Amino acid sequence: MHAVPIACGGFLFAVLWFDLMFDVQVLRHRDADVPEPVLGSIAAYYRRVTIEASPMGHAVGLVMLVGIVALVFQWIAGSVPLWASLASLVLVLPPVALAAIRVVPSAMRLGRRTDPIDVQSALARRICRDHFLCLAGVLGFLAVQLVAASG
Repeated sequence: MHAVPIACGGFLFAVLWFDLMFDVQVLRHRDADVPEPVLGSIAAYYRRVTIEASPMGHAVGLVMLVGIVALVFQWIAGSVPLWASLASLVLVLPPVALAAIRVVPSAMRLGRRTDPIDVQSALARRICRDHFLCLAGVLGFLAVQLVAASG
């Protein structure tokens, strides 16, 4: 039962890596509105992956759900130490919730490009910050799962 959560975590890490390749463009523009070419690049990416990629865009949510269900089964089956199951859930649930509640709606909104530049800049910065938080949780979850699988 180790393989499914680890595979889900690896997939989520890869998705976050690709998102962050676009998100980090905002880091050079902390004090003013993000320049149009940068916003255009980030917004086009999020339009493709959140609005235009249906039904494949739902794969990330499905992997999140499969990963959480696998962790619950792992916990019930006792296939890893209890601390590993609980730590994994504590580490992965906040990024999943953050993605569902704030990141995806913000990315879709940015992808539509209907807001003023200052709002789009704020959305792009928030998405970047949220993705770094999600990355920390997913990496922690993966580390716990890998340690549990090796022990």
